[in-house]
Amino acid sequence: MQEDFLHYIWKHKKFSFANLQTTANEAVSILQVGTHNLHAGPDFFNAKIKIGEQLWAGNVEIHIKSSDWFLHNHEKDKNYDNVILHVVWEHDTEVYRKDNSVIPTLVLKQYVHTTALESYQKLFSKKQRWINCENDFASVSDFEFQNWLEPLYFERLERKYQDIQSMLSASKNNWEAVLFKMLAKNFGLKVNGAAFLSLANSFDFSVIQKTQSKSPSLEALFYGQADLLNEDIQDPYYIVLQKEYRFLKQKFHLSSNSVSPLQFFRLRPPNFPTIRLSQLASLYHEQVNLFSKVINVKRKEEVYDLFQVSTSAYWENHFSFGKVSKASKKKITKSFVDLLIINTIVPIQFSFAKQKGKLIDEAIVSIMQQVASEKNSIVSKFQDLKPISTSAMQSQALIQLKNEYCDKSRCLQCAIGNSLLKGK
Repeated sequence: MQEDFLHYIWKHKKFSFANLQTTANEAVSILQVGTHNLHAGPDFFNAKIKIGEQLWAGNVEIHIKSSDWFLHNHEKDKNYDNVILHVVWEHDTEVYRKDNSVIPTLVLKQYVHTTALESYQKLFSKKQRWINCENDFASVSDFEFQNWLEPLYFERLERKYQDIQSMLSASKNNWEAVLFKMLAKNFGLKVNGAAFLSLANSFDFSVIQKTQSKSPSLEALFYGQADLLNEDIQDPYYIVLQKEYRFLKQKFHLSSNSVSPLQFFRLRPPNFPTIRLSQLASLYHEQVNLFSKVINVKRKEEVYDLFQVSTSAYWENHFSFGKVSKASKKKITKSFVDLLIINTIVPIQFSFAKQKGKLIDEAIVSIMQQVASEKNSIVSKFQDLKPISTSAMQSQALIQLKNEYCDKSRCLQCAIGNSLLKGK
């Protein structure tokens, strides 16, 4: 039994109101259950309850056992002085106010609707494998799903907003610098994301601004900080980059001690860090004041145009320094840009607008619905249970659902869990 379930029962009135009695055999009439409090303090504010012949207005506290009142030290907290009813599943001790008067206790167990209890037990049984509601997931209506996915997506955006605020503070409110760090991390993808971010954090963004007029200088900066220019490779372009990096290192007092090692193992050659760093360098060479352009895009095609860049010429027939490969133009693909829209463009648009006090939810939903659903293990598993994800907004919502609700058994705060608890 979870305390959250008792909150659910009380809030949604899933119990019989007839013949309610306190443990002292006083009649209880509930006029208003109160407002659910999700923060510190009593569980429900401003309830109206008649106990015996007395009408009370105040707060309600809910516990599994009466003794939890003392376990949570409520007797020492003045916020609980105005509790008019203690609602419990099991009564094992009396609870007193500071004036030594007994707080009336209602044992909910004997009044709960059988269907609600059965639905709860089924939902939280340990027989399920991936998520608690796996067997009944498909039975929830499409309407309920779609109404729940959008709030889930914005929950996920709010989490990213907090991360961006931390980066903004570290960058002294430089949005261009934050955008660069976010792009760097996402250019590194899952394998090298952390390493690329450490690279972006290893120098001030002003170094980018002072070198972006020359593509070789940017590449020298990136490869040098990534510790990729320390070998004895007799390759003309490699030697040029080595010389340029030595100059930049001295000029800007660069250090790469904090940069994490890059990984090549098990990566497809188009995702080699050498290729991604060159593409990132090309982007910043071609797009000056990128942030002002990014926050104004409204359609995915505009983002495709903005990020239509390739590697430098050297990488058209190389994947690694000094090793010639079959010639090919290594442009940033649309599928890669889709990932940037999901993980960088939209989050930074949302965060910038929120900081400025602007509401752009409709624009956010619009562009995310233009981007196809992601393909990963979480989304695929949900799709197996019920085909529901057709856009990136929905796939992001499903990731939020799995990570923040399913994995934490927060079914009672989930619209899907609530739907199943209602019974069919």
